[in-house]
Amino acid sequence: MTLTLGPRASAAGYKLAAFDQIGSTNVEAMLRAREGERGPKWFVTTEQTAGRGRRQRVWVAPRGNLASSILEVMDVPPAVAATLGFAAGLALESALQKVSLEARLRAAGSDQLEFRLKWPNDVLAGRQKLSGILLEAEALPGGLAVVVGIGTNVVAAPEGTPTPATSLHALGIQIGAEELFAALSDAWVEFRGIWDNGRGFGKIRSLWLERAAGLGERVAIQSGNTIIEGTFDTIDETGCLIIRTAEGRRMPVAAGEVYFGSAASVGAA
Repeated sequence: MTLTLGPRASAAGYKLAAFDQIGSTNVEAMLRAREGERGPKWFVTTEQTAGRGRRQRVWVAPRGNLASSILEVMDVPPAVAATLGFAAGLALESALQKVSLEARLRAAGSDQLEFRLKWPNDVLAGRQKLSGILLEAEALPGGLAVVVGIGTNVVAAPEGTPTPATSLHALGIQIGAEELFAALSDAWVEFRGIWDNGRGFGKIRSLWLERAAGLGERVAIQSGNTIIEGTFDTIDETGCLIIRTAEGRRMPVAAGEVYFGSAASVGAA
């Protein structure tokens, strides 16, 4: 099969650069932006050899997984652009729901998997990581170049990750990266439209919270060398995670690693 845009993305005028193999779709997208590409354009592959996740972690996509990055140059402040990552999570969750349902119908299965969004940038199946999202931005003449990288474990999952990982095939969902990308590109049109250069983040926030992993549960956040414990209360209007401590204080957290449960789980698995 060939990586192609979904019909809704094609009709909306999105462009596509598909690669048999590439080092990093995020790096390629930003290089093209520096050369004058303004997007919106997808950069996709089923084999990525030198990708990276948050905190410069390696994110390699072996043959059959999906590495995808969407580039757009926009006129918004960086803080507003950062909230686009929540729309990306919603788009991917929607695409996963669609392809998993279709795969189970083909296989005459009845159980539908539940996918959840983990702050700030993961999609989970149960408590296992299925996908990661990395948003990068750079100020260029004409606007802010924003690249949203979305890597999804289709056929294989890495081992030894801070959050245990899984793949669609391991979950019994026998689809290809091509099918998932077509659904993702169409879902992106919907949720990018709702986000509307940040003007619709209130709606995005509401939709994201409906699908949030660990909402109302005890969590531990590792931010640098600091560990914050409490209850996952909400996310605020800027996308910060709000923790309610044992003393009843509501603390905003702008960045960090989320672990479900107490501080004893930090760094586990």
